[in-house]
Amino acid sequence: MKLSGSLSTMLEDPRLFRQYAYVDGRWTHGNGGREEVVQDPATGEVIGHIPWLEADQICMAVDAAEAAFAHWRALRVDERCERLLAWYDLLQANREDLATIMTLEQGKPLPDARGEVEYGASFVRWFAEEGKRTFGETIPSHIPNAALGTIKEPVGIAALITPWNFPLAMITRKAAAALAAGCTVIVKPAGETPYSALALAELAERAGIPAGVFNVVLGEPAEVSKILCAEERVKAVSFTGSTRVGRLLLEQSANTVKRVSLELGGNAPFIVGPDMDPREAALAAVAAKFQTAGQDCLAADRILVHESIHDEFVEHFAERMAALTVGNGLDSEVDLGPLIHRQAVEKAAGIVEDALAKGATLVAGDQQEAPGENFFMPVLLTGVTRDMKVWNEETFAPVAGITAYEDDDQVIEMANDTEYGLAAYLYTYDIRRIWKLMRALEYGMVAVNSVKMTGPPVPFGGIKQSGLGREGGVTGIDEYLDTKYYCLGALGSVSGS
Repeated sequence: MKLSGSLSTMLEDPRLFRQYAYVDGRWTHGNGGREEVVQDPATGEVIGHIPWLEADQICMAVDAAEAAFAHWRALRVDERCERLLAWYDLLQANREDLATIMTLEQGKPLPDARGEVEYGASFVRWFAEEGKRTFGETIPSHIPNAALGTIKEPVGIAALITPWNFPLAMITRKAAAALAAGCTVIVKPAGETPYSALALAELAERAGIPAGVFNVVLGEPAEVSKILCAEERVKAVSFTGSTRVGRLLLEQSANTVKRVSLELGGNAPFIVGPDMDPREAALAAVAAKFQTAGQDCLAADRILVHESIHDEFVEHFAERMAALTVGNGLDSEVDLGPLIHRQAVEKAAGIVEDALAKGATLVAGDQQEAPGENFFMPVLLTGVTRDMKVWNEETFAPVAGITAYEDDDQVIEMANDTEYGLAAYLYTYDIRRIWKLMRALEYGMVAVNSVKMTGPPVPFGGIKQSGLGREGGVTGIDEYLDTKYYCLGALGSVSGS
């Protein structure tokens, strides 16, 4: 495989652009000769190719991770910490190249890509330090002449299956926790965005992370995930993606009773109280809706505004939305990049058509202004009702739907009217309303008067069909640790001895 001249020449360090899988410390091509084209979603141009590994090569990655596990887990925790901190330093030092790779394969604007590199690196640093705090405990003994307690041990090999919308940070958030715990990992990135994962592997090698500890496998998603879920030596599976695929992976992991953590779909409500400044809330709602061009599990999908300020809110929202610039993420002053592929555009168009057919009003969003076939201009719909796809589905597109409500009890019921339970936003000055709604909303995370809610110290995750477990925070590393109880009896303490 030849390097793509256009991408490699854009990087300060061309070695960060790799078109091979990474298994046992070696760059690996596919035995079967199968390849997948990777395209720039903004232009449709081919960035490069990646190999699709065969089943036996996926098993070789498991072999490598198994062989490396004994040494990696036996390292002192401070030694693992030093390697992770070296990885962190390399991520920071190569931020511009990593951001360029990400923008070309995913489409997000360069400032957003730089922000993701910072965000992703922050998890490496956090878990490097958190690994030193995986304490066991001493249990006051109820057994005569015995000492009781617990220690925490790494579960083993962890398979990490990650999405295309955050191709770097979703890997580091999982991998840093697993590596700090003493696990070895096999990363399966999305086929649309493999190069961020491979750049991470290159930097992990430079940081001194041994061969077999961090592996990146590429291939047909259903085939690879089925092998990893069925493999008994893989002890944990962590997945970020759609609820539909999450259910399937949970089923496939059942026979081997794996540790499974799932960060699945969202359908976040954005609730605006009657006491809120409509302009302030509208600016925040635009930020919450259109991050990553709406391709974000935290994106505000259902905007619920009190009827007393509804019209003024819509006016400010439309004004701010109109100021957003859509274009190639490499261009300066671009706010929204393309959607990941044409199918995403078609899905977004279908959601809008469904809403209009069922009575919604199109306030803004002329698709004739789209600068390319994978672009979707921001859409604002009012009069959204519960029978519409825009209400019930995770849109994963820059489509904003606004619905008026009458009182707190009604908006609580409306907000909870979904199978999802990842995140919710609440904007109000009233502390009584804040407390009432924060407790009543059936979501794993609630942001009050703030669009930003994530970061390394945060236990990120949802309830209902938005997932299992938490990533980040002091609980994030627990997904990769087993608690072992011990009872140390004194010799000669058994009656009659």
